[in-house]
Amino acid sequence: MKKLYCIGLICLLFAFVQECFSQNQEQARRTRPRASETPSADNTQALSERAKIKNEMESRISGHIAWLREIYRYVDLTKENNAALYYPVQPIGDRMNLFTVIFKLLADKKVPAYNYVGEREVFSEEEKINFEDILKKYEILYKTQGLGPNVKYMIDNNDIPSSEVTMYLVKENWYFDEATGTFQSRVVALCPMLIREDYYYGGETRNPLFWVIYDDIRPYISREMIMTSNYNNVLTYTIDDYFRKHMYSGDIVKTTNLMNRSLAQERGSDDPEALKQAQDSIESQLKTFRQNLWVYNDSTFSKGENAKAAKPAKEKKETRSVRGKNNEKEEKVKEQKTKSSSNKSEEKASPTRSVRRTRR
Repeated sequence: MKKLYCIGLICLLFAFVQECFSQNQEQARRTRPRASETPSADNTQALSERAKIKNEMESRISGHIAWLREIYRYVDLTKENNAALYYPVQPIGDRMNLFTVIFKLLADKKVPAYNYVGEREVFSEEEKINFEDILKKYEILYKTQGLGPNVKYMIDNNDIPSSEVTMYLVKENWYFDEATGTFQSRVVALCPMLIREDYYYGGETRNPLFWVIYDDIRPYISREMIMTSNYNNVLTYTIDDYFRKHMYSGDIVKTTNLMNRSLAQERGSDDPEALKQAQDSIESQLKTFRQNLWVYNDSTFSKGENAKAAKPAKEKKETRSVRGKNNEKEEKVKEQKTKSSSNKSEEKASPTRSVRRTRR
């Protein structure tokens, strides 16, 4: 009897232990983060001291700027010229688009972001945003890891709204540096625009998310390779190269002015033709200013231009020589005529001798 009691007790204990083990395994499986939910430290690695020093040197603003023009552009990623910043929409291996890189940097608290205040950026401590407020405002699913200042946000790649960010507001500086004697342009800040459909009123709504300083994200996007051609699929450029070489295109919507007005407000109309004329006028002003900076000497002309310039001179020389030949011929003909006429006159003027006298 005691043996049966002991065997039954052992079986109950074994069943209880097995049930507890299976429950722990199930709980661990449910709470285990997916591969896409892991922190993005691998994709956006921490900067080395050398990278920090290099970024500081590249971010220095020259103190010898003699001319400056601040321009704001809307860069539409649905256009083919800007598609390199949009694709791939979802990360493929180590490849990510621009917004995914920025989003992961904010989630890991590696770069700050600033509030969008009426198309005028203010990069101060008071205007820094809390990334969690952005996640809640636009209903983006997330999980937290850590507590307090060490908290990190884990977002699944499928929940990052990179497919809805199809436009950027880009602030550029066009300036002339007297120290180096160069006319350059540089990107100052980026503002991602979340484009969503309005189901109540119809159409689309543009939601400016935040401002990020370009110099803050430059060290990370300088390591993110992108494909820029449909014919050459080799990843030859980085996102930083794409902005530095001004390979993107966008419509000017504003220039910095005293009254902080956009082009539409300055023109007093939303007419597309009037806005197009204003945009073309600003582009031509930049081009004209750049061309008028330099005085081109004859030595700077190319061989082709020298050849073109020499052709008219040769033609002129040839025409002069032909005319000279024609003039010489005409003079010779005139001389012959004058000689013949003078001979005839002499013959007429000379006295005729009698034939009889010559016979004698």
